[in-house]
Amino acid sequence: MSIPQLTSEQLQAARAAATQARRARADFKAKVRAGDVSLAEALENASGDEVLAHIKVVDLLKSLPRVGEKRAAAAMEKLDIAANRRLRGLGRHQIAGLKAEFK
Repeated sequence: MSIPQLTSEQLQAARAAATQARRARADFKAKVRAGDVSLAEALENASGDEVLAHIKVVDLLKSLPRVGEKRAAAAMEKLDIAANRRLRGLGRHQIAGLKAEFK
């Protein structure tokens, strides 16, 4: 199957939608970084929002205060979460483990 050719209007609409989604994810991570949203709230919000569900777990963890690359990687390894996993792909035990790890 070949990729369908899009009109310039369709391409422009797709670019605008992608930009809006990236900005929404960046704003959400900024709220987590500022402490306005806890990890538990972030996971709950992501379960109901298609745009936020595409955030990588490691990026969300690094957005938490006092969590860097090493602590995020250690927590993900401990909970058996792949490095490229997105919030949508987490299982209920992994979600419970993250909530317990980062209260």
